[in-house]
Amino acid sequence: MSTATTKPKKIKAVVGLTKMADGNITPLLDAVLKGLTTNATIYPKPPVDLPTFEASINAFKAAIPAAMDGSKTAIAQRNKLRNVAVKLYALNAAYVEATCNEDLATFLLSGYQAVNPVKAPAAVLSVPSIDSVVQGPNSGQLKVAIASIPKAVALEVRHGAAPAGGGTPATWIEEMIATKKPVTYDNLIPGTVYMFQVRAFGHSGFTDWSDPVSRMVT
Repeated sequence: MSTATTKPKKIKAVVGLTKMADGNITPLLDAVLKGLTTNATIYPKPPVDLPTFEASINAFKAAIPAAMDGSKTAIAQRNKLRNVAVKLYALNAAYVEATCNEDLATFLLSGYQAVNPVKAPAAVLSVPSIDSVVQGPNSGQLKVAIASIPKAVALEVRHGAAPAGGGTPATWIEEMIATKKPVTYDNLIPGTVYMFQVRAFGHSGFTDWSDPVSRMVT
């Protein structure tokens, strides 16, 4: 006797924006532009490249104030630019749907909202750790190795120059990565001590930051 299996529900993005008010559309467009830019390692080849997508969004935004005076010409221009931006948004949505492997956490990193989002189990991730920070092959390089975290969707690494008197960096530079291979940082200042931390992202959100690891670059 055969047993029926339940296929995972396909994740679909919210794409019906045409009839929305301009003020409701622009935050959705901006969120996707930011999501795809921040997570380019997860979504490296959207059909609409990000500079083109950004230019379309900016053109649409710039046309909104002119249309408020009721000019038919200005309204028609705004509507035309809105339709273009929404079309590009929909094209990249299809790419994200196909690339996320039906994983809601990965999908949401793109900035898109899900239609009737499926509920993923909130697996509790352990705080990751940095295995080592070693000098790279060239001056001004450090190579960071991160311990593997099962069920993590992505890792976020941050680094900054440590103050001369000790303490944490005044400014952190954060980067989301999809790989657990060592990450090489270039163009660092020789003789400067850099501090590194990592945290994992999964269905339950971000973990705490790891203990910091410091290393002087030569």
